[in-house]
Amino acid sequence: MSADLLIRHCSPTLAGIKTGNLFSLMYSSTYEMVSMVSNWNKELKAKGIRILPLKYSNKRALIYVFRPKELEADLLSEDAQSLLTRLGYPCEKVSFCLHELIIRLNKEEEFPHEIGLFLSYPAEDVKGFINNNAQCAKCVGCWKVYGDEVKAKKQFDRYKKCTEIYCKHWAQGCCIARLAVADKENNKIILRKDTYEKSSNRLL
Repeated sequence: MSADLLIRHCSPTLAGIKTGNLFSLMYSSTYEMVSMVSNWNKELKAKGIRILPLKYSNKRALIYVFRPKELEADLLSEDAQSLLTRLGYPCEKVSFCLHELIIRLNKEEEFPHEIGLFLSYPAEDVKGFINNNAQCAKCVGCWKVYGDEVKAKKQFDRYKKCTEIYCKHWAQGCCIARLAVADKENNKIILRKDTYEKSSNRLL
């Protein structure tokens, strides 16, 4: 798995400002894929990050990069629990929800709409997307917004800025291990857009 893909598609998760990101990549053999995922998990485990293949299809894998602690907090929220329960998810444990998501991804042709809950999308927006059949959104960015448009746009800007900064440091030779922020460091990150560059430099 190219580290470049992790940087381009998962910088907000590596930085600790997003629960998870998804991306797909081509692979030549199952052994190769399992080996790469295992190596990345060994490198990033100490930072509180996991990498999990969700689906294999035609030599392409759907990869989920996420922070288990943040995912647990997201899925145990009242709004997320209500929506997942309504959709038939076993909500006793986060691992059960992940297992159910994998089953649905491999059984259905389209992405299960509730996957947004695993990617830091607000439950209000995920619910709005489902109820409106993906129509009538207030705005579109990393996801379709049906709730707080102002807050969502600020998040879109943060994710974009984060990715730009991480791509810059990656191009300058900074390794993934240094770019990935440990869970315990998350509260040190200054998330205001105008100070993000300084914050990132301190972490490096």
